[in-house]
Amino acid sequence: MSHHESASRDRLNPVVFHGAVAGIVVFLFFTMTFTERAGALFDSGLAWVNDTFGWYYMLAAVAYLVFVLVISLSRVGNIRLGPDHSRPEFSLLSWASMLFAAGIGIDLLFFCVAEPLSHYLTPPDMAPESAAALRQAVPQTFLHWGLTGWGMYVLMGMALAYFSYRHRLPLAIRSALYPLLGKRIYGPIGNAVDITAVISTVFGIATSLGIGVIQLNYGLSFMFGVPESLSTQVVLIVLVVILATISVVTGVEKGIRRLSEFNMLLAAALLLFVLFQGDTLALLNALVLNVGDYLSGFVGKSFDTYAFAGSDAQQWKGWWTIFFWGWWIAWTPFVGLFLARISRGRTIRQFALGALLIPLGFMMAWMSIFGNAGIDMVANDGLAVLGEQALATPQTTIYTFLEQYPYIGVTASVVTLLGVVFFVTSADSGALVLANFTSILRDVNHDAPIRLRIFWAAVIGLITIALLMAGGLDALQSAVVITALPFSLVMFAIMVGLARALRTEKEKADARKLVAASGEGGNWKERLDRALDTSNRAGAESTMEHALRPGLKQFVEELERRGQSATLSEEQIEGEPLPRLTLQVDFEAMQSFVYQVRPHRMRTPSFLPADDDYYLRLDVHLAEGGVGQNLNGYTRGQVIDDVLGEYERHLQFLAIARQGTPTPAMPGFIGEPPQGTTQEP
Repeated sequence: MSHHESASRDRLNPVVFHGAVAGIVVFLFFTMTFTERAGALFDSGLAWVNDTFGWYYMLAAVAYLVFVLVISLSRVGNIRLGPDHSRPEFSLLSWASMLFAAGIGIDLLFFCVAEPLSHYLTPPDMAPESAAALRQAVPQTFLHWGLTGWGMYVLMGMALAYFSYRHRLPLAIRSALYPLLGKRIYGPIGNAVDITAVISTVFGIATSLGIGVIQLNYGLSFMFGVPESLSTQVVLIVLVVILATISVVTGVEKGIRRLSEFNMLLAAALLLFVLFQGDTLALLNALVLNVGDYLSGFVGKSFDTYAFAGSDAQQWKGWWTIFFWGWWIAWTPFVGLFLARISRGRTIRQFALGALLIPLGFMMAWMSIFGNAGIDMVANDGLAVLGEQALATPQTTIYTFLEQYPYIGVTASVVTLLGVVFFVTSADSGALVLANFTSILRDVNHDAPIRLRIFWAAVIGLITIALLMAGGLDALQSAVVITALPFSLVMFAIMVGLARALRTEKEKADARKLVAASGEGGNWKERLDRALDTSNRAGAESTMEHALRPGLKQFVEELERRGQSATLSEEQIEGEPLPRLTLQVDFEAMQSFVYQVRPHRMRTPSFLPADDDYYLRLDVHLAEGGVGQNLNGYTRGQVIDDVLGEYERHLQFLAIARQGTPTPAMPGFIGEPPQGTTQEP
């Protein structure tokens, strides 16, 4: 088979796939064979990370969030995650549901009562069960689940979507390092980064599923008397993996999207039930107070290292805040890639603000209403057992909590169903992401082959079973947070790479403003004719034959005569009535100039007189996407005039870019070989 033929198909990335599988096997062998030694080793490692790098984790978490906010609120926030003419694939509601299901998932059920109660009963630097502890319990929970963690997800999702969908680079972590490394991302450094991301993702999901299956087992025991045992948990994992496989085979558009929307509605119904069955006004007052305390104390809490609060507070910080920051960082490859996958076509600003604020709003309502109601049961109703469970067996708290309300049969069923669906959405989106990470895809808009998705769904299930059998979940939780330390440095490199690439985009926009649009050519009556023109295919063919081909060919010949490296190519795309013409001018170590004309079949507007229901546009596309210019009806001179205007703007952009820090020329959206063919030997 020729290189071109093999490159045109999706295929396995052997180095990343085998490297990640080897890493997983070695870790599992060590953890399961030497369970106690592994547990002790990882616990001491976690304590060392907390003592030595606790301050660094606190600073890094804030830095990621500040970077994301600055980028999204600046001028470059208008740039699309995709070519300029792309638009979002999913509605706002579907998108919000998938954000919520992938990014939070089953942990929301596990922690919503247990964590606020824990902060109330064992606060780090104040008297337990005091008025001060009561007031800070929920805002402290918000800190661990709020803007800071989502800032990490958004950073990764923004970088992956930008480099993949706007510059046709692989949908992998390595692509975000392109402005720093150039083509070397296809070498050992890029492979190492992607292998680390795959291992981190597998273990992050497996740990979450391990926690989830323990909670699910307790829920079935609570409702139906199903025994809490390893064999039950193994059966549950197998069932969930089968459901996840069915979902992941149907793809994002049907399976994952539908499940996420269902879960969002179910979770909202449960939230409203608790709000209206409890002391509604007191819960709403507490929610407003909690939000105010979180926002007003955000900066102080984000930098609070408990430096003068004694060893107990330091230990608390390690168990809670540092553990959470490491946990969020470890999950960024998985959630970041999934967010990128569902956000193509949104602007950077829409993506960042949506992904920061939509889950934040739901999380604050959820944690505040459940948390305050739970604290009230312990503090005022004397339900001491709930407090004991929060500290010792957090997976049981949500069921004990709901027992205090009517319709426990219904609500317990809803929680268990929520757990199952969260479980499935985590496993299926995880399998999809891992399959994409370990593949070379011919088109970044497509997902990896189904058999690879099934393989990763099975691997996630097997790892979860293996760790439950060996009692290795605690060791894995510690290991995930330790591995987050080196990955946090990769995230800083991604910040630098993204900042450089976006600065180049800004320079390109500045260049377009500096070079005025070229004259239209012809008189005003001709321009009016073109504006009202709804030419049929014959008219477009005539423009292509008599104006576009000869005009662009003449321009290329003149450039070559002046020593420029210019080409004109023609390609017939399936489903398009006429061929695409692409003019490309290459510059050494700088971004190529690309001017492409695409035929586009459009429905004729009802307000224009026409003989046909459809007409053809001949749209201009540059490297960054469509510019909304229709060349249908142009003369040869007008075509040359238009391409020259765009070429002048590109030269102006190169002049501006040359004055800044050298950045490898970013691949364009068009005129580049498909993903996989650009790989270096």
